[in-house]
Amino acid sequence: MPRPERRSLLRRVLPDSLLGRIVVVMALGVVSAQLVGTLLWARQLRESARTEALAAAQAIALNAAGSIRFFRDLPPQFRPLLIEQLRTMGGTRFFINVNRAQVPVEPVRDNALVDAVVDVVRSDLTRHLAVPQAPAVAFAWPQELQVSDDGRKVHELPDAWVEATLLLRPRPAPVLVIQAEFEPGRWLYLAATMPDPYFLDNANPLTGDRVVMQLVTLVTVLVLSVLLVRGLIRPLNRIASAANAFGSDSAPERVPETGTAELRRTARAFNDMQARIQGYLVDRERLFMGISHGLKTPIMRLKLRTELLDDETLRAEFHEDLDDLDVMVKAALQSVKDSDIHENLTPVRLDTLLDRLARRPIYPSASIACETEPLSVLGKPLALERALSNLLDNAVLYGERVQVRLSRQGTRAMVEVRDFGPGIAQASMSAAFEPHVRLAHGQQKNRTGTGLGLGIARNIIQAHGGEIRLHNHAEGGLVVTVLLAALPEPLA
Repeated sequence: MPRPERRSLLRRVLPDSLLGRIVVVMALGVVSAQLVGTLLWARQLRESARTEALAAAQAIALNAAGSIRFFRDLPPQFRPLLIEQLRTMGGTRFFINVNRAQVPVEPVRDNALVDAVVDVVRSDLTRHLAVPQAPAVAFAWPQELQVSDDGRKVHELPDAWVEATLLLRPRPAPVLVIQAEFEPGRWLYLAATMPDPYFLDNANPLTGDRVVMQLVTLVTVLVLSVLLVRGLIRPLNRIASAANAFGSDSAPERVPETGTAELRRTARAFNDMQARIQGYLVDRERLFMGISHGLKTPIMRLKLRTELLDDETLRAEFHEDLDDLDVMVKAALQSVKDSDIHENLTPVRLDTLLDRLARRPIYPSASIACETEPLSVLGKPLALERALSNLLDNAVLYGERVQVRLSRQGTRAMVEVRDFGPGIAQASMSAAFEPHVRLAHGQQKNRTGTGLGLGIARNIIQAHGGEIRLHNHAEGGLVVTVLLAALPEPLA
């Protein structure tokens, strides 16, 4: 898979938040580590259980061979007496019975360790007894285990007979059953548990208590990760909130310098940057106020002095130059004021604002068709009014006939302002937003313009987290599109 596609897939799979991504990565890491560790441990556990079980099988086979040889050599009249004594007094690790035929046993199936133990016991018995027919060996569960050829089962025997050799309570253990024909028509029945009765559990790594421990470990790591990451990202959220709020208040609040050394350093750098920017804004405002007050008086003096000129042509030229200078100073000051309006954010009904702007009697000969739906955004009312007013003024000035459309596009409000003028060449689209840039058709239509309207509108829209785009309509004219985050419900 190409790298861009892998990155796109990761972006779709991983959560968008830092907390969610760290939790997912931690969960995958813990699960992977537990899985690898469990696999290695399970392999070692199975090998250890297999080694211990096979060693125990050899010991049981040796004991069973001795018992079979002893009964084979014992006179027949003493065999019942010995079996009775062993049942009542103990003395052997096997439950022993003599039957006239082999008793059917339901073996434990589909278990590799059980099959290995059975094979070892059978082969060792055959070797120790030196008989042509191998004894019958099988593991069986004691619940329905038959012990005699008359159909008698383990649970029907007295407890004293089996409590020393078989484990029936509180949890039954698998029983190893050995049946060998020690003489014609006589079968010795031996039953016993392994030295470790629950050897099958030891070979199984996925028991209930072990799975619970793995889950407890995973949950503990995730909870600690969530608590740690939430503590780490809390200062980042405060910095993000302060960055969003910066510029809306004249005296921005400092971000608390708390958390780790890196976070304290980041908060300190943000506070220093915020203070520097605030200082630059104050200095800029003072500078333009000084320019305003400093230039108004000389311009007015020059205008008065031009009145003393006798040459009317020269006097008109001076007036024209001074008027242009006055317009440029006022436009520069207006640009600063319009793009830095100090207002609080409040819900604004865009449909009401656009309808009101479209009815202004500034251009009575213009035709403005307004198509809107109830939509509200969170913004600065005067700033938004200034931005949309600039767009409408440009559209009316250069196109005379204007269409305004407001609609919802997903989570955003879209304002489209279309004029029926000549449009803008594609190569000049980006330059249209630059200050004091006036295209050829604009200079012809409005000789007193300053080329600041679109730039001011873009600054205001971007300050609200929105976008502004330009494109020429297929049927002629320019279309200005404004996108702003819409509130879920329109303001009443």
